[in-house]
Amino acid sequence: MLKECIDGLNIRSDKTYADLTVGGAGHSIEIVKRLDAGRLIAVDKDEDALIAAGERLKDYMDKVTFVHDDFKNLPSDLDALKIDTLDGVLIDLGVSSYQIDNPERGFSYMQDAPLDMRMDRGQYLTAFNIVNEYSAAEISKILFEYGEEKLARRIAENIIAQRQKGTIATTGQLAKIVEMSYPASTRWKYGHPAKRTFQAIRIAVNGELTGLEEAIKQVARRLAPEGRMAVMTFHSLEDRIVKNAFKELTSECICPPDMPICVCGHHKEAELVNKKPIEASEEEKKANSRSLSAKLRIIKKI
Repeated sequence: MLKECIDGLNIRSDKTYADLTVGGAGHSIEIVKRLDAGRLIAVDKDEDALIAAGERLKDYMDKVTFVHDDFKNLPSDLDALKIDTLDGVLIDLGVSSYQIDNPERGFSYMQDAPLDMRMDRGQYLTAFNIVNEYSAAEISKILFEYGEEKLARRIAENIIAQRQKGTIATTGQLAKIVEMSYPASTRWKYGHPAKRTFQAIRIAVNGELTGLEEAIKQVARRLAPEGRMAVMTFHSLEDRIVKNAFKELTSECICPPDMPICVCGHHKEAELVNKKPIEASEEEKKANSRSLSAKLRIIKKI
């Protein structure tokens, strides 16, 4: 949804923009191409992604500032850079194509690799730790809450059973355990059976949903008047959080519905650019399966 994201930002050539999940710089390069005296802040918690982005953006280095951090820390990063406001922000949530396409990172169930899944390779917790050290109850909770996996308990029990035979070290081993946890009749009914399990463990490893709603609101509050924020999600858990954050930012009152009068003191801070989330075109869905679940929501600061 490259075109939809770039169009949604309404880029002006002399303004300051931020790509808070730069990945392989697919969005960033299209932003920076449209800048003249403007500036791009390229943020990612994955240092490898920043190196790859730097290579792709090498012809525009005079317009780009790279920041190695979780975008949830953006307000303090902007303070350190002495930037008060931004004119546009793009957040492409979840795992990036750059990370999925590097098999050694362990994000994909389609290629055998060490169980890792860290976006920030400097952190301790990996998918290996969760799969080999967490209890059945803890694993089941992760799979159910972050993957909406109906067979969470069975998969967790099968993981524990396999651990008693030996360490589960690779993505291929984990994918096979999940695959065999499904009845043969429904195993491939909704795509690869390990999809939800890998999503859930990845989210847990990286704390992707922790503090996300508050972070989105704080980032939006650093927008300049008329500045835009575009957030793309790829599963219902993310989208629900973004929707709730945007609802608060675009509402005049956030009191409970049963309150007879407003006492919250809240004021509308932004307005929706698109009332319903934008989805990929039919052409893109056919060409890129990763776009099937994508939803893009955009707000404009008032």
